[in-house]
Amino acid sequence: MLQEGRLPRAKKRFGQNFLVQPQIIARIVAAIRPVPGDQLVEIGPGPGALTRALLRLLPQLTVVELDRDMIAGLRALASPEQLQVMQADALEVDFAALAGAGNILRVVGNLPYNVATPLIFHILEQAEQVRDMHFMLQKEVVDRMVAVPGTKAYGRLSVMIQAHCAVESLFTVAPGNFFPVPKVDSAFMRLVPHRPGLLPLHLQAPFARIVATSFAQRRKTLANNLRGLLSADDLQALQIDPGCRAETLDQAAFFRLAEATVEQGNRS
Repeated sequence: MLQEGRLPRAKKRFGQNFLVQPQIIARIVAAIRPVPGDQLVEIGPGPGALTRALLRLLPQLTVVELDRDMIAGLRALASPEQLQVMQADALEVDFAALAGAGNILRVVGNLPYNVATPLIFHILEQAEQVRDMHFMLQKEVVDRMVAVPGTKAYGRLSVMIQAHCAVESLFTVAPGNFFPVPKVDSAFMRLVPHRPGLLPLHLQAPFARIVATSFAQRRKTLANNLRGLLSADDLQALQIDPGCRAETLDQAAFFRLAEATVEQGNRS
């Protein structure tokens, strides 16, 4: 394990918990399988434990770090030709521009729990330039992302993420592998954007609306949650039980619901 005394002070406002276990870092690298030629971007490298491991395999790497106090240490890890260090908020980074014309990114990071979900959706907005993503997240969030219909964890996040990419929880990481030690388990996951995308452009906003409305009150029936958008008769015409709850529906059912709202809008 890395010496804690050599680590910079973690800042709570950035949600920093540094991964300090070499065996876990090696397992992460093995899961990513980086090879020369990959255009890989690491988000939130912190003091650079994973960065060092990636630099041993890649002739070029880009890292995006918000904390200014980490920048000098990161730049000391390798030449500017091998390591491009961006001091920026990843939520504001244009990943499509970072990829450049005709290129495709691989993205990896140990993400702060408080920004993980909005950051993933930010990257998915530019999914055409992304081959895959490998992230360390709070295990509870990963469980929700990979959940299937009919389970307690299945909800709005599950449906929205799975509409945009294939998701896989790779392994769990105990709190003791980080410094400072978080109060929750983490999990390392893989997300691969669908090629081609499952949602045509005209359905993306209606789909997001129908999913959010369907799960607005989990204990209510679908007919109650969707009142004002679709009637019970509309649901039955789509072969969906008006008395069911949103967590019982698969992705295809939500696609049909979104399409139905678009058709209604076109008729009105």
